[in-house]
Amino acid sequence: MRLTAAVAAVALAAACSSGGSHQPVSDWEKQHPELLASTETRSEAPVPPAFPRPENLIEFYVSANASFRYFIDASTLQSLYNQREVRYVLLARSPSGVDNVSFEGIRCPDMYRVYAIRGARGNWIQRSTDWQPTVRRSDLGVPSTLARQFFCPHSDVIQSAAEGVDALRRGAHPGVYVEQRNMGE
Repeated sequence: MRLTAAVAAVALAAACSSGGSHQPVSDWEKQHPELLASTETRSEAPVPPAFPRPENLIEFYVSANASFRYFIDASTLQSLYNQREVRYVLLARSPSGVDNVSFEGIRCPDMYRVYAIRGARGNWIQRSTDWQPTVRRSDLGVPSTLARQFFCPHSDVIQSAAEGVDALRRGAHPGVYVEQRNMGE
């Protein structure tokens, strides 16, 4: 019994000693630990944000072959820089006006996942998928377009939501060359 207590005390002392490797933490880091957590330490899917409101939607170009129109809700855009991830609510509008809404994430430069989808009753249905490659399967690769043109310029994650909103409003991230396209304006 004494040996167990002595081993526990030594282990506790070793765990408590910093050994000089303790990094100072800023006030911002203290207020936003969830944004800095590594993906390995985050076991739960994130809580989906509110559903999109029309005034927050920014349309983006996917392809001349796309029959759907695609929008990001600017109020939900979130850059988790240390995780190399961007989260957002995507709205895909069919030609008949039906909206498909999903809460998704892109891990720069080439992975994406769906966290939740809007159900028929107007509620979020948690549907956390595994990370999948954003390979460009066709001209309609929405995650690939978002990663390449807006959220992961030169394979690096945007540093803030404002940077992503600016890229969406411009039609592409300023660090990425794209042809001028007409979106019907």
